[in-house]
Order: sequence, then C-alpha cells, then structure tokens
Amino acid sequence: MPSRKVIEPGKPVRNSRSGQPIMVVLDLLGRRWALRILWDLRSGERQSFRALQERCEISSPNVLNARLKELRHAGVIDLEEGGGYGLTAAGRELLAAMRPLAAWSDRWAQSVGREDLACFARARASKE
Repeated sequence: MPSRKVIEPGKPVRNSRSGQPIMVVLDLLGRRWALRILWDLRSGERQSFRALQERCEISSPNVLNARLKELRHAGVIDLEEGGGYGLTAAGRELLAAMRPLAAWSDRWAQSVGREDLACFARARASKE
C-alpha cells in the first residue's frame, strides 16, 4: 500500500506545485471533514474518536482517521492518552484567524436575505 503524502509547507498540494503555506493550509482545510472536526473541537472539550465520528456524522472511520492524522501532523490538534482529541495552541490560533472570514460570510448571507444562516454572529451574541 502506498504511503499517504505529507501535507506541509514546501510540499506540492492540489493546485499548487510550489507548496506555498497559504495554498497548503487551504488544501488541508478544504479536505472533507477537516473544518467540521476543528469546529467540533472549538469548545476546548476533548473528544474521543467515536464521539467525533458521531458528532461530525462521519460514516467512514478510515476518512476520519486520515483527517485526524493530517490535522495532527499539521500541529492543529493533538491526542492525549486517554483524553481524546483537542485543539493545540496552533489550532486555536488558526480558528481565531478564521474569525474575519466567518464574519464576512455572515454579512454575505445577510446580503442575500439569509440572516438565518448567520451563525457566527449568533454565536458571538450568545457569549455577550
């Protein structure tokens, strides 16, 4: 069985032979289930493999395992012995960096009459 390609800056990814960091992170986050996994870990509560599989509604354990390995290799999540998966400091920083994009997407949804989809604004309002 061939080994999986490592996803990291400097390595070619989809649509980028140069492996520029921005292209690599966009490729990583664009992979099936990657953002959903990060979203489900955002609270800081550690999740077991099985809990993530259920919460994310991922039917294939192979796909979940592949995403978790990629996210761990990227250093945005970790696995504590007996404690489950959780965000690292880099993972929390990545989610914080995505806040402007989330806010923009809410404004976009509102501009097309879909205020009901503006979840980032609702999440912020519930914290205040």
